[in-house]
Amino acid sequence: MSSIESVSRESRLFDPPTEFAKGARIGSRQAYDAMYQRSIEQPDAFWLEVCHELWWKKAPTKGLDYENAPHPEWFADGITNLSANCLDRHVTTARKNKAALIFEGEPGDQRVYTYAQLHRETCLFANVLKKLGVEKGDRVAIYMGMVPEAAIAMLACARIGAVHTVIFGGFAAEAVRDRVNDAGAKVIVTQDGAWRRGAVVPLKPAVDKALEETPGVKHTVVLRRTQNDVTMQPGRDHWWHEMLETVDAKCPPTDLPAEHPLFILYTSGTTGKPKGVLHTTAGYM
Repeated sequence: MSSIESVSRESRLFDPPTEFAKGARIGSRQAYDAMYQRSIEQPDAFWLEVCHELWWKKAPTKGLDYENAPHPEWFADGITNLSANCLDRHVTTARKNKAALIFEGEPGDQRVYTYAQLHRETCLFANVLKKLGVEKGDRVAIYMGMVPEAAIAMLACARIGAVHTVIFGGFAAEAVRDRVNDAGAKVIVTQDGAWRRGAVVPLKPAVDKALEETPGVKHTVVLRRTQNDVTMQPGRDHWWHEMLETVDAKCPPTDLPAEHPLFILYTSGTTGKPKGVLHTTAGYM
């Protein structure tokens, strides 16, 4: 192996302009190196200090516990909520009217959500999930295109303590089936279709096929996006926009232990059965 010459090494350094560095979060390489070294030498103290930049219902007294490797615990005695960290702590400040999410779709449509607007949409959809029987610890599969509602669905799950799993919108029905069954999802959030390179990818029809072999799913919520024809089964399938009309926008974030499951991310499964990696709330934050 020593005979192989690597041409991918980069040793040049490009220092930022002085004025830029003055306004940066970490103003110098020296400051960064000092922080990094402390994180290695005193990981528990370092992360416990950093975590207080986040919102906590109950602040933790523990940082990183890696005694049970490879299953570390982050801020194990803390109580928090990721949705509250992303949204609630901003809507009580001037930031509430600043853009939180900027979207441009493939057909050219554009939407901008302020923190206040994103907070409202998240609360609405969180109440939709609760109306469909989703409780803390339940799993929700999200099989959508790149639309703001995908992020809203994730934040809504986090708000009520449900565990979400995002399934790539390019996967076929069999891949949806396998991930939904493995996670034990009781609700699937999807769209009629998604735009990709000028064509419509029919997402709801793929879900319909997957549902033939997913006995644990009780409901689907379908976002109307591409206007392609879909079949809606009464009692099981619900239009996103119609469900929003049945709930209000008041949904306080659920108090959750720091190690509460947040989401499951599956491998592609190209070399075998997909494997799910579980991320927990505070460690991911």
